[in-house]
Amino acid sequence: MLVREMNRQECESLLARVGRGRLACVRDNQPYIVPIYFAFEPGQLYGFATMGQKIEWLRLNPLVCVEADEVLSHTEWQSVVVLGRYEEFRDIPEHLEERLQVQARLEQVNHLWWDTGFAAAQARERFDRDVTLFYCIHIQEITGRRASSDPVEQG
Repeated sequence: MLVREMNRQECESLLARVGRGRLACVRDNQPYIVPIYFAFEPGQLYGFATMGQKIEWLRLNPLVCVEADEVLSHTEWQSVVVLGRYEEFRDIPEHLEERLQVQARLEQVNHLWWDTGFAAAQARERFDRDVTLFYCIHIQEITGRRASSDPVEQG
């Protein structure tokens, strides 16, 4: 297997294509990671959530890490890691335009963009349709690796 670094364009292409990954946050030196759907735009990831542990932690520490990957086989995969900063668009008049923009972008890339947020809220038995959050991860750093089969090993 050959592993190489991906350039920024390759990383962004993967993020735009897959639209799902894992978001990691930290509180009191304790990491927490959850699956998310997102919409990629250059420099940003947009997402949707309902109130829960993830949002509570992100409000305390907005520094996050997002990992997204595409695995075709044990020897053929791509993985991208984004370091960034969380920004929340609350349901207030000042954020209406941003919320509508994020929702429209999410609908373009994934018709089930709302699914994980609502499912998580129902599992917590605290579902409240009025407590929905749209957010942005401002990308500060992006790196990626790609693995491919090594013709020498197959020989």
